[in-house]
Amino acid sequence: MTTALSTESKAVMTDSHRERRGRHKIGAIIGIILCIVLIPLLVVNVTLIVKSFVYPDKIPDFMGYKPFIVLSGSMEPAIMTGDLVITAKADTKDLKAGDVIAYRYGKETVITHRIREVSLDGDRRAFITKGDANNVEDNVMPTEDLVEGKLRWIVPGVGNVAMFLQTPYGLLAAAGVPLLIYLLYDLLRRRQLEKTEKAKSLQLQEELDRMKQQLAEGNAQECFC
Repeated sequence: MTTALSTESKAVMTDSHRERRGRHKIGAIIGIILCIVLIPLLVVNVTLIVKSFVYPDKIPDFMGYKPFIVLSGSMEPAIMTGDLVITAKADTKDLKAGDVIAYRYGKETVITHRIREVSLDGDRRAFITKGDANNVEDNVMPTEDLVEGKLRWIVPGVGNVAMFLQTPYGLLAAAGVPLLIYLLYDLLRRRQLEKTEKAKSLQLQEELDRMKQQLAEGNAQECFC
């Protein structure tokens, strides 16, 4: 009888251990996914901010890619307000009608519009551009030296998030959220471990009490005989 109880107890403890390990794995996976998402965003933002201070006259890039936040609906429905567009450096000689380019307009403005026609401005190429939602072409023809890049990707709705991450509170959130999640996970893990250890100790104590009781009953029967 004692052996049967011990085997049952071991089986219960094994199931509990497996369940605990499963919860820990799920929590670890969630933490890893969040870190994979947030840490690269933090790295990219810090790089762009640093470059904007070091090279104030240039549009900052990350490994050759330049992200721009769309603030108007001039390219709708292809590009919506609040989207994030990512451009990459392109050989301006390969640009053609239909390509979407980002070009500088003044000192602080970048416009992302579609090329309608390519023309020559002296020995340089110039581009007649227009927003898909606009009724008229742009009132300037950007030359090759003003082109920042060709559109590569559109990330819907991420522009507002990117703007927030460029603020002090955004940087704090990007750095603090993964740390906070890890600390919370570690706290919950420790509490769960304590509960499991207490439950295991209580289970072992109950089994020990039953064994003592059975032993006492066995001795009493021998004495009676």
